[in-house]
Amino acid sequence: MRSLYITALTVVMLTLSAPAWVHHSGAMFDRTRETKITGTVTEFQWTNPHASFKVDVLGADGKTETWSIEMNGPNNLIRAGWKRTTIKPGDKVTV
Repeated sequence: MRSLYITALTVVMLTLSAPAWVHHSGAMFDRTRETKITGTVTEFQWTNPHASFKVDVLGADGKTETWSIEMNGPNNLIRAGWKRTTIKPGDKVTV
C-alpha cells in the first residue's frame, strides 16, 4: 500500500511540475551562435520573473532595430552586483 501511495504521489508531482519545465525551455534561443550588439537602451524592466531591457541598434542597412534582452530575476541580479539603476534609458551598451 505504501509503495502505491509513493508511486501515485510521484506521478502527481511530475505532472504538476511540467508547466515549470516548459516555462524554462530554451527552445527560443540559438545556443550555437553568439551575437554581439551595441546600441542605446530604450527601456529597462526590473521585474519578476526576469528583468529585461530593449536596445535600439543601428543595422548595416542604416535602419534601427529594437532588440529585447532577457536577463535573470532581480534577486539573482542583486547577488551579482546589479541594482535597479545599473542601466537606464539612454545608456550605450554592448550585449
